[in-house]
Amino acid sequence: MGTLSQLKPTGLWQFFEKICSIPHPSKHEQKISAWIQNWAKELGLSIKEDKVGNLIIKKPATAGMEDRQGIILQAHMDMVPQKNNDTVHDFLTDAIKPYIIETGDWVTAQGTTLGADNGVGLASALAVLASNDIVHGPLEVLVTIDEEAGMSGAFGLESGSLEGDILINTDSEQEGEVYMGCAGGIDGSATFNLAFDNVPANNQAFNLSISGLKGGHSGVDIDTGRANANKLLVRFLLDASNALDLRLTELNGGSLRNAIPREANASFVIPTEQVAALKERLANYLATIQGNLSAIETDIDMLLISPEEFEQCWTKATQNQILRALNACPNGVIRMSDDIDGIVESSLNIGVIHTRGKKLNALVLIRSLHDDGSLETQRTVQSVFELAGASIEFSGAYPGWKPNPDSAIMKTVRDTYQELFNKNPAVMVIHAGLECGLFKSAYPHWDMVSIGPTIKFPHSPDEKIEIATVEQYWQLLVAVLAKAPKK
Repeated sequence: MGTLSQLKPTGLWQFFEKICSIPHPSKHEQKISAWIQNWAKELGLSIKEDKVGNLIIKKPATAGMEDRQGIILQAHMDMVPQKNNDTVHDFLTDAIKPYIIETGDWVTAQGTTLGADNGVGLASALAVLASNDIVHGPLEVLVTIDEEAGMSGAFGLESGSLEGDILINTDSEQEGEVYMGCAGGIDGSATFNLAFDNVPANNQAFNLSISGLKGGHSGVDIDTGRANANKLLVRFLLDASNALDLRLTELNGGSLRNAIPREANASFVIPTEQVAALKERLANYLATIQGNLSAIETDIDMLLISPEEFEQCWTKATQNQILRALNACPNGVIRMSDDIDGIVESSLNIGVIHTRGKKLNALVLIRSLHDDGSLETQRTVQSVFELAGASIEFSGAYPGWKPNPDSAIMKTVRDTYQELFNKNPAVMVIHAGLECGLFKSAYPHWDMVSIGPTIKFPHSPDEKIEIATVEQYWQLLVAVLAKAPKK
C-alpha cells in the first residue's frame, strides 16, 4: 500500500502525514495550532496568534527578492469530521489514518474524512516555510481557524496584521482550475415545538434508517445529483403516514449543514395490524429509489428494526406540520448562473435534522454568488417553515468573493500554468465558501487567487486526493512565488 512519505513532493506529504496524526476538527483546533506554533519557533520563524486563534507566520525574502511584493499563503487548520456509521473514531483524540489506494493514484482515509480539505494546502504552506531552496519575496502564511463551521477565523481577522499585497488561497479542489471568485452563504435554523400524545394501544415500535448515500460537499457537489438522506426519509415517512396510522417519536439526519447528509433515521409506532403493509410499502419505496438513483447512488439501503417501546409519540398535527414542511422545502440547485456557464448560482442544503426533547431543529445552508439570490432563497425557506408554524433564524452570513477579471495574480498564475504544463487552466468561480470574500473586509486592496490539487468528495468519508495533482499544484505554487512582482 505504501506510505505517504514515499510520495513526491516529499516535504509536503510528510507535513500532511503529520497533520493527519493531530486531531483538528472544526472548533477543536488547539492541538494542531500548538504544534504549528512550536514547530515555527523551533525553525526560528516569527509567529503570532491573533485574538481569535488565527496564526500568522512570517519569513524574510530570499536573497535578491527583497524588492518583491509580499505574498500571503493562506490555508485553514480545521477539517470536517465525518465518519461511516460502522467506523469507530473519536475526532477529538484519534488520528486520521490515510493510505494510498491499491491503484496507487489516490490517497484516502480509513472510514473517515481525510482532511485533505485543507490539510494539503496547509502542508504546502509549511513546506515552503521549511525550505531553504524555494525562491520567494517577503512571505507570510495565514492559517485560519473554523473555516468549515462558521469562518470565525476569517471574520475575526484584523486589518494591519499582515503586510503583503497578494494572497494565494490554497483551498480549491480541482487541479487545472484557477479560482477568482466564490459564493457567499448564510445559515438557517428552523425550530418546531413538539406536542405529544400517549402511544395508542396495540402499536408496535420501529426505527427506520437510510444509509449508504455518497454525501459530499454541499457546495461543489450540490449539482452532481447526489441524494439527500433527510429528504428521502421524509418523503417515505410522509407517504406512509398518509396511508397508515404511523406516529413519529423522533427524527434525525445528517451531522453538518455544509455536508450533503448520507444517513438519517426515524423512530415511530404503528398499529400491529399495519406492520405488514408498512414493510411492503418500504420494500417498494427502496426498490424505486434504488432504481431511480442508481446512476449515482449505488449503495442506498434502508433498515427497519424494532427498538424499545415508546410511551409517547408526536401528535398528528405536529407530525403533519413537520413532515410537510421538510418535504416542501427546496433542496439542491436553486438556479444556475446566467453569467458563468456551468456554475451554480444559488443552492440550498437541508443538512441536519435533530430532535432534542420537545423541539425539532432543521439546519440549512444557503449559498449564492449574488446577495439577491441568497435573499430570495432565504425568503423561500422562511416562508415554508413559518407557514408550518416553525420559527426560523438566519445567522453567520458571509460575503461572496466578487470576480476581478483584471487581477494581476490571476494572470500570473494562468500564464505560469501554461508555461509549466503547456495548456491553459480554466479560470473559474467556485460554488463554495472560500474565506477570500471575508478577507476583503479587512484588506480591500488584496489581489487574490485560489489554487489547489484535485480533491474528490470532500466532507464525506469518501474524500480522496489525486496524488499526481499534488505535485502539479506544488510546481505551480513554487513557480508563482518566484514570479512575485516588484513593489
